[in-house]
Amino acid sequence: MSYRYGYYMNREYDVKGEEEEEEEDDKVMITEEAAAGEELQNHPLPSRRSQMNERAKYISLRLKHKERKKLHILEASLVVSQYTDRVDVVKTDDLTQKEKTKLLSTKLQDIAAILTGLLIASDYKVGQELLQEKDFKQHESFFQKIFEVGRRHKIMNPEKMRTEYGKLIYLLQDAISDPIKDQLGFNVKTGIRTVYAFLKARNCLQLLDDPDIMIATEEILPSSNKQRWEIQKDIKKKEKIVKAMCSKYSNSSIKEEEIKFCLYSLTDNNSFLNSNAEPIKKMLAFLTTFFKQNTFDEGYSLEIHAGVNGARLSHTHEKQYLYVYQSLTLWLEIMENMFMLWSLAEEDLLSESTPPVLTNTGQGIHRQQPAPQVLRAMHAILAKVQKSCEWVGSSVVHLGDHNVPNALMFIDKYTQVPRILVPIVTAVEGVNKLSQQPTTSRYVDKAFGGARKLQKDILVDFFRYGFDGSGADNFIDAGSCIDGRLTSAWNWCSQLETKLFYPVFLLSGFTGFDGDFQK
Repeated sequence: MSYRYGYYMNREYDVKGEEEEEEEDDKVMITEEAAAGEELQNHPLPSRRSQMNERAKYISLRLKHKERKKLHILEASLVVSQYTDRVDVVKTDDLTQKEKTKLLSTKLQDIAAILTGLLIASDYKVGQELLQEKDFKQHESFFQKIFEVGRRHKIMNPEKMRTEYGKLIYLLQDAISDPIKDQLGFNVKTGIRTVYAFLKARNCLQLLDDPDIMIATEEILPSSNKQRWEIQKDIKKKEKIVKAMCSKYSNSSIKEEEIKFCLYSLTDNNSFLNSNAEPIKKMLAFLTTFFKQNTFDEGYSLEIHAGVNGARLSHTHEKQYLYVYQSLTLWLEIMENMFMLWSLAEEDLLSESTPPVLTNTGQGIHRQQPAPQVLRAMHAILAKVQKSCEWVGSSVVHLGDHNVPNALMFIDKYTQVPRILVPIVTAVEGVNKLSQQPTTSRYVDKAFGGARKLQKDILVDFFRYGFDGSGADNFIDAGSCIDGRLTSAWNWCSQLETKLFYPVFLLSGFTGFDGDFQK
């Protein structure tokens, strides 16, 4: 039984009829969007689990039941869509004027077909009318909502829509371009619904300053230090506080069910942080527990030399220890601020003032686009980390160039961090269990010299060669730059099958670093 309390996505808090709620949502969303836009322009950088009234500005509302119907329609249409395959094929600079006109016509036809299909799937009769009248503006609210639902779902669940989200963003980029926007008669872009904007529109921001807000939104997790009855006690305590807060802050503008809905949305964010930041914290704990900065056991120095075992950097043990420590600390800061970074990334991606340009980056045709808001946030996060520890290596952040063409690639790059670290953490923690089982304890002792030695063998290999500047053939694409650190870690993952301890990963349940693209 799982005790991950508060992360249930099948709850329904629809307290009114669907049609009545739709009409009210249309009115309130205008106010919410204005509030959300205002906050994005005045975002604090960065905010690591700071006060809830700051975090809530970037925490999306969880989906309601009726919104999930829209999500299923959108996902199904994106799965079968070949939009990007048809339009992202040739560099923009290589096109003649005639070819550009033809490409624009293709984009418009495909976008119109997708919009029509979405409406038909949602309401066949209304969709048929759209086919006849071609009046897309009449259904502006529907299209804005269905795309916003998809974007919000992805932000809340980074492991979902791994291929569909890219198609969605690129389709929206083209749909908000002036020629296509003029033909459609409306702008499909709208702001993401956040907890802060939802509460602000209903004059209930004081909820976020309540002294019990952290308890009401915490995720109750299983713990080896707690028995089952203690966990149940924590759950009941949380339920009692949630109920009291709903009663305290409900008024004519916001009902108890809506307050509970906001609290559970905040809990979802805590669940995300626990799932994605916890592996990084554990790796930092492994580093400081198994290794020391100034001394090392024989055979367990973290020292690396350029040209040896694929390394492109030369670091002493002390320097490599600091390099690994600061890299993990940086990843932790990025993960803690991921919702903020994602909000800013969407602002950059869907910017009408800086449209993307199709460019051959050396890794195929990509949409290259500046990302000033994400870049500014990254520099602020980087500055915070640099103040907390001695800095080793380059401080260059690649964004909007051939390495990281746009903010979508940036976000996708850093959502990989938990996928890299979770299997390593699982394998290291699982060694103790293997050493206690009669069928595997002999293997651990004979092949690796015991459980602790095996754990240290895995960690020393990762801390050396997962942070050695490898993964590319030059220092611009890899090396010690901010993005190159992650490139090196991925390169280590690609070589895991060659490691002597690879069977230990398999025994711990390892199937791959990439996860499932179909979920």
